[in-house]
Amino acid sequence: MDAQIRNIVIVGGGTSGWMTAAGLSRVLGTQNYTITLVESEEIGTVGVGEATIPMIRMYNDLLGFDEDEFVRQTNASFKLGIEFVNWRRVGHTYFHPFGTIGVDTDGVPFTHFWQRLLALGGSDDYTRFNLESQAARQGLMGRLTDGNPIKLNYAFHFDAALYAGFLRRYSEARGVVRKEGKIVKVNQDPQGGHLTSVALEDGRLIAGDLFIDCSGFRGLLIEQTLKAGYEDWSAWLPCNRAAAVPTERARLADGSDAPTTPFTRSTAQEAGWQWRIPLQHRTGNGYVFCNEYVSEDEAIGKLLGRLDGKPLKDPKILRFVTGHRRKMWDKNVIALGLASGFLEPLESTSIHLVQVGLAKLLTYFPKRGITPAIARRYNDEMLAEYVNVKDFLIAHYHVTERDDTPFWRYCKNMSIPDSLKSRLDLFAATGQAAVLPTELFKEQSWFSVLVGQGVLPRDYHPVADAVSEDEVRLRGSRMQAAIQARIKPLVSHDAFIARHCAAAAM
Repeated sequence: MDAQIRNIVIVGGGTSGWMTAAGLSRVLGTQNYTITLVESEEIGTVGVGEATIPMIRMYNDLLGFDEDEFVRQTNASFKLGIEFVNWRRVGHTYFHPFGTIGVDTDGVPFTHFWQRLLALGGSDDYTRFNLESQAARQGLMGRLTDGNPIKLNYAFHFDAALYAGFLRRYSEARGVVRKEGKIVKVNQDPQGGHLTSVALEDGRLIAGDLFIDCSGFRGLLIEQTLKAGYEDWSAWLPCNRAAAVPTERARLADGSDAPTTPFTRSTAQEAGWQWRIPLQHRTGNGYVFCNEYVSEDEAIGKLLGRLDGKPLKDPKILRFVTGHRRKMWDKNVIALGLASGFLEPLESTSIHLVQVGLAKLLTYFPKRGITPAIARRYNDEMLAEYVNVKDFLIAHYHVTERDDTPFWRYCKNMSIPDSLKSRLDLFAATGQAAVLPTELFKEQSWFSVLVGQGVLPRDYHPVADAVSEDEVRLRGSRMQAAIQARIKPLVSHDAFIARHCAAAAM
């Protein structure tokens, strides 16, 4: 494989396939490369992932999207964070916001000063020092672009099928060729095993130099053909099913639409958790669970009994094993999306991992041939991304006071990876999560979730003691006042959408 790479074949559509096609056509162009996407209407896509994190805005900006048009075309709403209900214990709620908590002082995160304020008798509500939490609590939204360093960080809830269609139109306008058909055979070079073409059911051959596997859980190229292997993480993340159903928007007592909350809600249940994701035209709902503790039929029944709107479809069951391919880049195949692995949607990272994989592919994109060194580097970096997300997700389950069901007793008492245990021990002792610059979840995220789940560090950084009691109280008051001042220009989430980016009626 030392010839110039000219023909790129993407196997599978959906969000991951069309994100890949759009990104490659934008960065590489289609003058020197042919980009072909093969998908089958008959096979379909998973299509239930609807929540994102703020990095999606970087991807959309790369493609040059007008944000209001993107929101309109995907029936999107805005997301300021995730509300976690019943995770620490039944009846308890906390918020994992986007953005920072307070302002770092003397190189030390404000959370250490918050700990000192708490020791001085202050409130344990850290969200008072976070703009996104305050806006979410009041159902507000706006774009703060006046240069003030306190900005509003947001992501989106959107219809995944509409997003894929939006990306498809963008890609095809830039020269990406879509081929409809089911792949019945994958052809390989008999010498080195690199893929040479895929054969469709009608006899057509699609030849390629580089193949991107976006075929979903089955991993048609990376697993069924190249046997890359799979690392199973279900001992730490035992949920292996999801029951999903869309509903009409919730209604108030007078029959009007309930306000569209600018956040995702995750409610811990007896054998997993339930998501609630509000879009403009409907609400996405799902119960992520472990079938060792509740059957599929029981889970569907429980989900249907907990909805706040009328179901629009019959619930769909998704089956998965949490983990990743041992090789995400093997020979001339790169797996993205569900073909590369799956980490449950608790922190809305699935689409982000597609984005990261695509960015790394472009970083190491081979002009001539595929060298093992490139694949090794890509695999090492992607594994680190998966491990960071994995440990963060495990912490939600393991750090809990709940022992009211067999599922939660298992999670509370299970063995955890050494990498996570070390971080939890450090945080409990010092209030520091020791986050590396390359990690997705920063200090504020670990702080929000661990304190939200009930871990109050035994100590804090000594710099927080370097100022007087009066000064630390004054700094806290000023930060709260600055956040409240930033809240004033915001409007209700629904009013903001109606003014700037309302979708056409469906």
